[in-house]
Amino acid sequence: MATTVSLVAGGAGFLGSHLCESLLDAGNEVVCVDNFGSGRRTNISHLVDDHRFQSIEADIRDAVTLPPAEEVYHLASRASPADFTDFPVDIALTNTRGTRNLLDYAVATDARMVYASTSEVYGDPEVSPQPETYNGNVNIRGPRGCYDESKRFGETLTVAYRDEYDVDIRTARIFNTYGPRMRPDDGRVIPTFVSQALHDEDLTVYGDGSQTRSFCYVTDLVNGLRSLMETDGLAGEVINLGRENERTIHSLADMVIDMCDANSTVVYEKLPEDDPLQRRPDTRKAADLLSWQADTTLQSGLELTIESFRGDLFAE
Repeated sequence: MATTVSLVAGGAGFLGSHLCESLLDAGNEVVCVDNFGSGRRTNISHLVDDHRFQSIEADIRDAVTLPPAEEVYHLASRASPADFTDFPVDIALTNTRGTRNLLDYAVATDARMVYASTSEVYGDPEVSPQPETYNGNVNIRGPRGCYDESKRFGETLTVAYRDEYDVDIRTARIFNTYGPRMRPDDGRVIPTFVSQALHDEDLTVYGDGSQTRSFCYVTDLVNGLRSLMETDGLAGEVINLGRENERTIHSLADMVIDMCDANSTVVYEKLPEDDPLQRRPDTRKAADLLSWQADTTLQSGLELTIESFRGDLFAE
């Protein structure tokens, strides 16, 4: 039986590198495409000696020639809130022009494609939990608009390509995901809290800490992405991927301080503009169509994440 070739755009990123690793473990050949803007070479350094792995340094916003593949995972975009201010044009064009380039590639090679959208398309939701049918509450001109709205347009583009070119495209709306290989300066809450706690620094909570998030461990999320790709009959579907373990940011801070055995306290700063007050996925569609659910508890996932961060931050 022929080996499946999987192309992972953004393959050197946090999520992309775990996906590359999982695909290799499954026996696939993997082509990692990354411009290393936010992806890190160290994330894939343990994969480069595998003859089934190829790393291509390229920017999907450009017209680049890529080897043929049967599967395309589009994970290429800066996703850190810390980057929304510094790289808004980069983000907006990656999710629009870059998405078009990968869709053209999928049409030309007759590849199946998974587009990594985001829970951010729901904005600051007025409905909870958020089902795939909810159209969201997004400020297109706000500081998060470069990411939120470009992801939304990326979804629109995938629908247009499906209708006009009959491309098999599936969309994953990814909720907060965490685990090893996240950048300590990522700006998302778990790497920020863990880094601060391991340094015995005060943990920064924005607002009063009553806002909620739902956290999915990276290996569960990767399994969901692969199920979405590998399940037949799902062309055109959009599916939430995340874990329904909603908790307040304040309770997360207390949990991280305790697990890191840190001499830290919580300090409060002003809530950023358009920061969502509630985020929880409705995952019934994923359960029905993919027979998938996220099983890793927050306690177990944080233990693995803290252990990894401790090794990275204090390596000799």
